[in-house]
Formats: sequence, structure tokens, C-alpha cells
Amino acid sequence: MSNTIVCFGEVLWDVLPTGKQPGGAPFNVAVHLHQLGLPVDLISRVGDDELGTELLNFIASKGLRTDFVQRGTTHLTGVVKANVDDAQEVTYKIVQPVAWDYIQYEAALEHLVESAAVFVFGSLAARQAGTRETLYHLLKYARLKVFDVNLRPPHYTREITQYLLEKANLVKMNHHELTEIMAWFGPETDQATAMQWLAERFDLQAVCVTCGAEGALLYTGSQLYRAPGIPVDVKDTIGSGDAFLAALLKGWLAGTEPGEALRFACATGALVATSPGATPTLAERDVTELLAAQAL
Repeated sequence: MSNTIVCFGEVLWDVLPTGKQPGGAPFNVAVHLHQLGLPVDLISRVGDDELGTELLNFIASKGLRTDFVQRGTTHLTGVVKANVDDAQEVTYKIVQPVAWDYIQYEAALEHLVESAAVFVFGSLAARQAGTRETLYHLLKYARLKVFDVNLRPPHYTREITQYLLEKANLVKMNHHELTEIMAWFGPETDQATAMQWLAERFDLQAVCVTCGAEGALLYTGSQLYRAPGIPVDVKDTIGSGDAFLAALLKGWLAGTEPGEALRFACATGALVATSPGATPTLAERDVTELLAAQAL
């Protein structure tokens, strides 16, 4: 087994009022994992078009391999129109169908996932049958399965979300998603009780809930950990949750004390929010410095 983390799903262009920027949650997580010093591979698909070529070049410029980013001739590269009028709550119009809806199963992908330490996936990539079937197949071979919930209406269903929860080991969601998922499956209760209920119902090693500027919660090992938000000058929150997840996984794999790992993750997400776009350059020392400044 390698110590590589494999991120599966969408890679696309976020179209903002200021222009287009590369994005997609799995891609953003992969970039931030790499920036934090972890080995990572990305499984996705782009079109055989100019936007696809630009994305492949950008992925390579961030230090990631493009070996497992497929190119298709039947569908265009993915595009998302982002509304950033509210910097704290960005909304998205996600075009479909596009290239990443048709990630095809290949034997090389099975070997990659089987040998990796972690497999990260989200609900958005499961919206169409093509990529969903590939995801379901690869989940059979994954060791540590991390479900980044990422509910984007109307691109999800209760049934698919339930299936992915049942397959996962670690789950990360935001507080809105926690409310919706509990309305589907569980009792009406407070966040802490809801997280414990989900962990027991779906046999999860950990449940993590992000709460925007209020910080985050992590339930693992029958304990609840809380980390406060870190006040920063927010440019936009695009990619903040993805950076948070990357940092949390870094701590998880290193065996870091959960509360400390959660604080580091919150600081990483906050740091990304101080720059426009999903994948600004960052290093572990930048996060450490931000945490140290908060302690003064």
C-alpha cells in the first residue's frame, strides 16, 4: 500500500465576475493536499477542447500528475457559474452534462485506488450514471473512504447520498447539509447528538461538520471536538471547505490529536478565504503562523 491520497470527481472552470478559475471540490482538495506535502492523484475527465487543455496545464502547474485525468470527445469540459454577491455563502449554477459526468472505469484506476491510503469522493460526481457507476466500482477497492458530502441542488438524491454514507469511513459536511441529512434519516436534535447518531447509524470512524465563520466540529472515538472559527478578512469562501478537508486528512493520517487537527484545518480554511479563488498558494508554515497569531 502506498501513502497516496486519491481524489475522485469533478474538475472544472468556476466562472466568476472577474473571469474563470479552475475548480471542483476533488481538484481543490488534491491541490491543497499537495501543498501541505502529501502525495496525491486526481481521477477526473475533461473535454477534448481548449478549456480542457487549459485545465490540464493548470493541474500540472500545481504539481499534480494528469495521468488519470481522462479526455473525452463527446462532452465539453465542465463549467460552473458562481455567484459571489455574498462572500460568506457562494452559490453555483452547475452545467450538465459535461466531461466529468462520464469518467470511465479503467483497470489502472482500480489498481490506483486499491494501493492508495485514502480515497476521497463527493456526491456531485454521482449525479450522472456514467461517473456514478465508476465511483461505485472503485469504492469496492478503497481502504479509507472519505465522503465529502457537497450537496448542490438539484444534483443529488436521498438514495445516492445514503448509499455513499453507507460506504464511507469518514464524512465531512457543512451545517446546512447536516440539517438536511438528519431530516432524511434521523431525529430532530442538536448538532452534537446528530453527529453521534450519524456515526452510529452508518458505522463511521468520524463525522466532521463545518460551520463557516463559527468553526467546526469533529466526532470521532466517541468524543466531540470543537474548534472556533478564525476571524480573517474574507475575499471569498470558494475552496475553503476543500482546504479544510485536506488539512484535516493531513492530521488524521499523521495521528495528530483530533482537537489539534481540527484547529489546523479551521486555520487552513480561513487562510484560503483571505485570497480570491479556490487554490491560492499556501504552505504549512503559513497555517502555523496564523494559528500562532491567534494565540497571542
